[in-house]
Amino acid sequence: MPAPVNALKQRLLRGDTTVGLWLTLASPAAAEIAGGAGFDWCLVDGEHAPNTAQTLQAQLQALAATGCPALIRVPVNAAWVIKQAMDLGCASILVPLVHDAADAARAAAACRYPPDGLRGLGASVSRAGRWGAILDYAATANDQTLCLVQAESAAATANIDAIAATPGVDGVFIGPADLAADMGLIGQPDHPRVQAAIAHIAARTRAAGKVAGIMSFEPGAFAGLLAQGFTMLATGAESTALTRALTDLARAARSAKT
Repeated sequence: MPAPVNALKQRLLRGDTTVGLWLTLASPAAAEIAGGAGFDWCLVDGEHAPNTAQTLQAQLQALAATGCPALIRVPVNAAWVIKQAMDLGCASILVPLVHDAADAARAAAACRYPPDGLRGLGASVSRAGRWGAILDYAATANDQTLCLVQAESAAATANIDAIAATPGVDGVFIGPADLAADMGLIGQPDHPRVQAAIAHIAARTRAAGKVAGIMSFEPGAFAGLLAQGFTMLATGAESTALTRALTDLARAARSAKT
């Protein structure tokens, strides 16, 4: 039996537009709710959220029950961290802070088994290989792996052609907030210089035939992002959505009292 088909990878590589949500609460219940909400994918954040291997796995299991494809953003571009995330059963990985082709090649190699990479052969005793039930997992997993890297620095902007051309890198995801900060414009992702960098990264990524993704908390901006070639759109996080919903609920309740 081969590795499970990565439906999200198939959709992205054929050019489908997808909309997803960041999961930052380290909560399987929140993941289950988000997974059933109708998003094309949910990303479990291992970089800025208080996740452990156990909480990551629990959220992957919750998302699997909803049928919503899952990604994990690992906290660092390190082979052992990426290997652990993939052995938990996640075939779609986002690697942060990729600044040049060497960083991109390191991420791509960590996501794949030899001879295409250096992923360690441990899936037969983990969730990825269904604890040994998927006999052909290691021989077939590379084809189902989705490796995305984050361009979120001035260096990545300058090196985007080499990053996007790296074998094994399937797409580039932009972090506007970190990009702005690295350009000396912290808190100003809408600054013309930042927007020019975003447009450049998107154009060069698409020219390389790779998937372009971006985070935007404003769904009203999606039309413009689609026009730039982005096909992977993140519309915020479950934590910010919960904050807004509860604030609105409290405001409405206070108004009803007066």
